[in-house]
Amino acid sequence: MPQQTGQTMMGELQASADQVRPTEQKASDLFVRCLEAEGVTHIFGVPGEENADLMMSLMDSTIEFVLCRHEQAAAFIADVYGRITGKAGVCLATLGPGATNLVTGLADANMDRAPIVAIVGQGSTRRLHKESHQNMDSIGMMKPITKWAQSVVDESTIPEVVRKAFKIAEAEKPGVAVIELPEDVAKQTVTGRPMHVYKTRRPGADYKAIAQAVDIITRARRPLILAGNGAVRKRAAKQLRRLAQKTGIPVVNTFMGKGSMPMDDKHSLFTMGLQGKDHINHALDDVDVVITVGYDLVEYSPSFWNANLDKAIVHIDFLPAEVDMHYTVAVDVVGDIADALWQINMELERNHAGDLPLQDIDRWLKLRQTILDDFAMDKDDGSFPMKPQKILWDVREFLGPEDYLLSDVGAHKMWISRYYQCQTPNTCLISNGFCSMGFALPGAIGAKMASPERRVLAICGDGGFLMNVQDLETAVRLGLNVVYMVWEDGEYGLIKWKQQNQFNGRHCRLDFGNPDWGKLAEAFGMWGRRLNAAEELLPTLEEAFRQPGPALIAVPVDYAENMKLTERLGKIECAL
Repeated sequence: MPQQTGQTMMGELQASADQVRPTEQKASDLFVRCLEAEGVTHIFGVPGEENADLMMSLMDSTIEFVLCRHEQAAAFIADVYGRITGKAGVCLATLGPGATNLVTGLADANMDRAPIVAIVGQGSTRRLHKESHQNMDSIGMMKPITKWAQSVVDESTIPEVVRKAFKIAEAEKPGVAVIELPEDVAKQTVTGRPMHVYKTRRPGADYKAIAQAVDIITRARRPLILAGNGAVRKRAAKQLRRLAQKTGIPVVNTFMGKGSMPMDDKHSLFTMGLQGKDHINHALDDVDVVITVGYDLVEYSPSFWNANLDKAIVHIDFLPAEVDMHYTVAVDVVGDIADALWQINMELERNHAGDLPLQDIDRWLKLRQTILDDFAMDKDDGSFPMKPQKILWDVREFLGPEDYLLSDVGAHKMWISRYYQCQTPNTCLISNGFCSMGFALPGAIGAKMASPERRVLAICGDGGFLMNVQDLETAVRLGLNVVYMVWEDGEYGLIKWKQQNQFNGRHCRLDFGNPDWGKLAEAFGMWGRRLNAAEELLPTLEEAFRQPGPALIAVPVDYAENMKLTERLGKIECAL
C-alpha cells in the first residue's frame, strides 16, 4: 500500500507537470498563472500604474478582480475571506500610499490569525536606490506586521516566491505574506511554470506531552477548558467537544473562540474577556487546572485569570506557549490541535474508561443558569434608545446558527462579546488581537463573497462605520445583501467608557455629529432605515434581508448601560 500511494503521488506530480510545461511568457502572466495554481478566485484591491501589467494579465485569467474604494478595506475583505475559507485571501495595492493604506488591515489579519497574501506594486528596480517618485521601502515597512515579506528581484523566481507566500500565510498559525512586484520585473520575458501545490501535514503532538497532559487532567480537582481562536480552525472544535463531554469539564471561550462549544451544550460556560469581575472570573478563582486550546495571549491577558499564579496550565496549540509570568505552563502540547485532542481522548478511553466522566458537569449548572438568566434579563425591555443587551437578544433570536455576525471595534464589541453566543465555530467574527476600528463594514463583504448562501450582519458603532464608509459603494456595485447595523450614540463610546472607569467618571470630549442615515443610504443607492422604537428592530431586520443589495439600519443605543455594567461586574457574587 505505501508503494502504491507513492506511485500515485508521483503520477499526480507528473500529470501536473505535463499539464503546465515551462513556456516563454511575460512575467506578469506567469505570476497570475501561479495565483491560479494556488486556487485564487478573487483579488480585492485598488490598482495603480505600477500594477498595470499584472492587471492586464488578470483580465485574461479565471481570477475575478474586485475593485475596492480603499486599500484598507481590501485588506479587511481579504482578512475575513481568509478566515472563513481557510485559504489565503488576496489583496492588491500599488506602491507608496497604496502600500501604506494596506498596513492597518494587514496588521489586523496577522494578529488575528487570518491568512492573507498581499501583492504590492513597486517602481522600477533601476530607481529604487535613489530618491524617486513615491519610492519607499515597502518591504521594510511590512516586515514587523507580517509573517513574511519579499520583493521579486528576478522574474525567474516568481513561482518560488508565490508558492512560499501562500505556504507561509496558510500554515498554522496563519497570517500575512506580502509580495512586492516591481513594474520593470513584471514586464520581463521569462520561461517558467507554476510550482506544484501540495498539502502540508501538521505534526502530531509528542506522546510524552500527551501522557503528561492526561495525567494532569485526571488528577485535577476542578479543571476548566479555555478555548481561543485556534479552537475554531482545522476541525479542532469537534475534538474539543468530545473532550468536554467525555471528561465533564466545562468550556469557556475567548471573544474569538465563540462556537467552539455550542451555546446550548451544558458544558458551555460562554465567554470570558471583560476585565471586570464577571461570573466566570469568580468561578476561575477556585479552578486548579486550566486547559487552554488554541489560546492566544493577545486575546485576553492571563494576568486577568491567573493573577495569583495558582493554576496548572495545560497548553494545547499549534505553537509553543508564549513566555509570560502569568502563563507558565505545566505541559506544552504542541502540534495539530485536533490531533492532540484526539490523542488525549483516545488515551482517556484506553486507560481511564471506567472513570469517565472525570468530573460532574452538573456542579457547574447553577453558574451556567445564572449566566443564561443574566443574558435574558432585558429581553423584553421596550425602552428607547435601545439597551445593548436587548438589541443582541433580538439579533441572536433572528440569526440562524450558520449565519455570520461581524463586530467592529467599540463599546458594542464588549456587549457582543459578552451577550452574543454561537452554535457554530467562526460565525461571530471579531477583531480582538489588533482591535481595528473599520473592520466590520468591508469584512462583511468578504464574508458574503466567501459564503453567499449565508446571511451576514455587521454591527458597527457610528465611529467605526464611517472609517470605511466609502466601501458601501463596493457592496452596492456587487449587489451583495449584507446588512449593516449602526449603533448610534454620537460618541467614541468605548473610549468614554474606559476613561470613566479610570478617572472616576470623567472623560475628555469624544462627541461628534452623524449624517442622516436614510439619506446616506440613499446617496449610495441602497436601502436604509433609522429605528424609532424598540419593537421595530425585528421587522426591520426581516425587511433588510429581503433587499436585493446591501441595507443599513441605524439603531439609537443607550450607552448609559456601560457604566451600569461596570458597576454590576464589581458586585457579582459567584453562583457556584
